[in-house]
Amino acid sequence: MPRSTGLDPARLPDIATLRQRAKALAMLDAILSPEWEYRYYSFDARWNEGEEMASMRNGSGDDWFLLFGPFGAAIKGLAHESSLAGDPSLTAAVKSQVPETFASFLNEPAFSMDELSYCYWKGAEDLSWQKAEHGNTLATGVDDGSTEFLLPLIEPASAYVDFASEYYEIEVPLSAVELIYEQGVLTESLVKSLNPDLSFAEAKVFAAEIGYPCA
Repeated sequence: MPRSTGLDPARLPDIATLRQRAKALAMLDAILSPEWEYRYYSFDARWNEGEEMASMRNGSGDDWFLLFGPFGAAIKGLAHESSLAGDPSLTAAVKSQVPETFASFLNEPAFSMDELSYCYWKGAEDLSWQKAEHGNTLATGVDDGSTEFLLPLIEPASAYVDFASEYYEIEVPLSAVELIYEQGVLTESLVKSLNPDLSFAEAKVFAAEIGYPCA
């Protein structure tokens, strides 16, 4: 089947590792940007019964939504500059290729499934990730944007330091980012090392929403 160019699904980690990274990105963003609407990454540990949801929005029309549940995990993304963005044929391909066990993902209005350029999924018992493939030969070789926007879920902590410098225009200590990437318990000193202006009480509220371990 014709393939667009994007992130090789084999590069995505197992579901538990992916959930940990998504929570870390959301926790870091919550500390650096207490105002939710200005954050890049978010995580809702109580999205639905038995489900958790991670998301990315860059404010420029690009986003992704990552749903975790008993079925496994699935991610839908939109790179708005890709020629695949909003292609109804791709949406149809996603709905036909992603298993019915992912119904809550496929039918979630908040995810805007009609506006996507890439989609990946992995069943709870699957050995590997799958990527939805466009059925049109014209899509062969088209960049779907997945590499650019999903790499932060794979790259080392140093990549987030670079991101914070560019996006938030602040320098954050690599050691603190590494600790959060490893799900180190959130403490007041850790919070202050990242954002001296954020109270630990506020940070604990954010951690509870994300489901991040906190002292």
